[in-house]
Amino acid sequence: MHPVLEDLIALLQLERIEDNIFRGDSRDIGSAQVFGGQVLGQALSAAQHTVDGRVAHSLHAYFLRRGDMTKPIIYEVDRARDGGSFSTRRVVAIQHGRPIFNLAASFQQPEDGLEHQADMPDVPGPDGLRDLSDVAADVLEKVPMKMRRFLTEQRPFEFRPVEPLSFTEPVSVDPVKHCWIRTVAALPDDPALHQNLLAYVSDYELLGSSILPHGINFLSGRVIMASLDHALWFHRECRADHWLLYAIESPNAAGARGFARGQLFTEGGELVASTAQEGLIRVVDAEKRQSRSDPRLQV
Repeated sequence: MHPVLEDLIALLQLERIEDNIFRGDSRDIGSAQVFGGQVLGQALSAAQHTVDGRVAHSLHAYFLRRGDMTKPIIYEVDRARDGGSFSTRRVVAIQHGRPIFNLAASFQQPEDGLEHQADMPDVPGPDGLRDLSDVAADVLEKVPMKMRRFLTEQRPFEFRPVEPLSFTEPVSVDPVKHCWIRTVAALPDDPALHQNLLAYVSDYELLGSSILPHGINFLSGRVIMASLDHALWFHRECRADHWLLYAIESPNAAGARGFARGQLFTEGGELVASTAQEGLIRVVDAEKRQSRSDPRLQV
């Protein structure tokens, strides 16, 4: 298996400290704080460790405080309910004695039922599209070092955006984006692992759709963005090592918040998961951003 993917899987598996309490580490992927998808994946993993024979079908989470990448994260699981068909778990992520994140997840005993789904958008397939890391050298010189590292270093997922990307000269476009994603190597047949990885990657790209109509580049220093919440529904079993189309749209931005929702489709057009997220979006003076005393910089 690819070493970077192997490292991510180990990161999501967690260390059991005692019943219902787990510990996880963090990785610096170029963001200013712990990546939200990492905490989502780890919290789901903690909940999964307390459920037998049932599969996660939904999770709803709130990001409360910035995560510290230099310290472990403790996950405390509350076994809220085990019913005849469904189980509910509440998970709190803790650092420095304070909660930084909480999650509610629901698990279901697999069963058959009525089925219908939305159609997959008519967009080009992944073959022939450029990977996110395939960016011209002259563009890389203009982006911050952390973003440059994210674009050029090996990553556990491939990202092949359908629409052209502009890192340095953004233009106003419709708040819609499509990206093909999959892990960089094959994975074992473990449905829980595939759900962990899907939760992890579902936090990529989502909120960024909210600034597309405004011609703002998040690399310019003029915009502050932070996830406030995240919801994920697993509709059908899927594999994170097969191509998935992440179709994202932002129907609204107001009150310094952007709202985005997404759908994940297999290459064959099967809808396997849906997401929704609201996040903070503040446009500020680039110079004032350097000062944490500016109240607009506080989440």
